Amino acid sequence: MRTKQELGAAIRRARRAALVVNARSRRGRHQYERARSRLLAAGFDLLAACPVDRPGQLEESLAEAAGLGPDLLVAGGGDGTVSTAARLLAHRDVALGVLPLGTTNNFARTVGVPLDLDAAVAVLSDGKVIDVDLGLVGDLRFTNHVGVGLSADVMAGTPARLKRLGGRLAYPVTALALLARHRPLRARVRAEGREHEFVTHQLYVANGGFHAGRPITADANADDRLLVAYPVGGPDRRGLLRDTARNAATGHRRTLVDEPFLAVRQLWLETDRPAPVEVDGELYGETPIRIGLDANALRVMAPADSPDR
Repeated sequence: MRTKQELGAAIRRARRAALVVNARSRRGRHQYERARSRLLAAGFDLLAACPVDRPGQLEESLAEAAGLGPDLLVAGGGDGTVSTAARLLAHRDVALGVLPLGTTNNFARTVGVPLDLDAAVAVLSDGKVIDVDLGLVGDLRFTNHVGVGLSADVMAGTPARLKRLGGRLAYPVTALALLARHRPLRARVRAEGREHEFVTHQLYVANGGFHAGRPITADANADDRLLVAYPVGGPDRRGLLRDTARNAATGHRRTLVDEPFLAVRQLWLETDRPAPVEVDGELYGETPIRIGLDANALRVMAPADSPDR
């Protein structure tokens, strides 16, 4: 496998790339042609270029594009699209290029990719290859977070008909309905010889530095060999709403040493009752679970001045 420097040099020299855009993402359908034309104008040799608009087809399309042998696989979409591409490219001699076309674009923010399409293409053209950590739940890799509590209950409880009719609004509508009768969890996190207990409606374990489009802390990122576990609010429902707003407003001023953040390399999470788990917005089993890290598992095109460990 080539070094990061060798792979970056190959991308700049030969510009062999493949483009897959999730047309079901927030801006994917409208931005596909523009993304394709911008990449061609930047001199990329596109071995494949396709929009994907059928559920279940994204992973297959990404795998087919990667199988053509590009040095750079460009994924356009939101965090779900990026997470799917990241799992496919882990420990492979291909760099992931990110075109942030989703709603929150947490991973793009974490690695410093601009949200403007032209600026993101410029990063693919003039940036550098870095490697970042991926989280692990069992053998499933993830880019951003694991959620236990209300977020997973919302994923499990949103009716399919409501999703078809309301789109993304279906989730906050379901969350408000569930919150009125939601019971808090007693969660125990065991890590590095210590046990931590939280009574909360929502617990996250993050690999990246952003959640819901806002910084988790000023010093969290996907290249620090750390997971960040933290509850949102306590046992009362108002605390969940209050801390959600507080985290969004003050994350950039907080650090990993502040309460209630727990920064560790791996952890075991159990709850007082089996609770559904969501991984990067998709349902994944129930608690108890072990969450770890796959260090430097993914190569990504990032801005030329990005830090890289």
